[in-house]
Amino acid sequence: MYSLEDLLHLMNRLRDPQYGCPWDIKQTYASIVPHTLEEAYEVADAIERGDFDHLQGELGDLLFQVVYYSQLAQEEGRFEFAGVIDSITRKLIRRHPHVFPTGDLYAPLDIPQLSEEQVKTRWEQIKAEERAEKSDAPEQLSLLDDVPTALPSLSRAAKLQKRASQVGFDWPAALPVVDNVREELDEVLEAMADNDAVAIADEVGDLLFAAVNLARHLKVDPETALRGANAKFERRFRFIEQALRDTRQSMEDCTLEELDALWGEAKRQEKNVSSCG
Repeated sequence: MYSLEDLLHLMNRLRDPQYGCPWDIKQTYASIVPHTLEEAYEVADAIERGDFDHLQGELGDLLFQVVYYSQLAQEEGRFEFAGVIDSITRKLIRRHPHVFPTGDLYAPLDIPQLSEEQVKTRWEQIKAEERAEKSDAPEQLSLLDDVPTALPSLSRAAKLQKRASQVGFDWPAALPVVDNVREELDEVLEAMADNDAVAIADEVGDLLFAAVNLARHLKVDPETALRGANAKFERRFRFIEQALRDTRQSMEDCTLEELDALWGEAKRQEKNVSSCG
């Protein structure tokens, strides 16, 4: 069975200026990023579908992305893969003082256990300390500075809101957020009445941001929820397509009422399957 060392050697060979792969040789940090995001989503997709037969391969694809960036950095004299391992290990030891109180990775596990809430509070304190250490001017450091801009918009919205909530900038409960969602929807309707395209786009953005806030208060991950809604829409739409194929009808020739009736049938069948399961 091949090892991590074999994978690192393979990566080195792929990037060999004389004998490597032309495609791999021309890649840069930026050109690999889309592949990294795609591989991360494929891991998430395999898990959500319960496709554990292929999860190992998807995780390998994701690991290869880390190896790729490390190879590029090594070629530039920045760091090596071993440094990546060392960095994450040190960080996790530092962020888990309740597990590694002495900082010794192999210390005996005979320490008092903390509650999940205590662990979460300490985790956020440590991360705040790390952010301050990274700044040359702590007095100018924003609490939001290290929220990655490349995150999917729903995930970034949730992370921005969560970060702001750490200093009390948040709704006290979910119900006021529901009222805020209604307010944002009313503002969308107002912009629509004015036929103001710029205002409509702006207000729709506010509505989405408020919906993410509601999801966060309800402890629902917005990206996961929307992926589920996408899958549900796709499943029901495919049902309509198949039903029309069975009756040799074209979707374009159907009225909206006929399509809505098929949509309702798809929903009923899903509920029946769910209740039987």
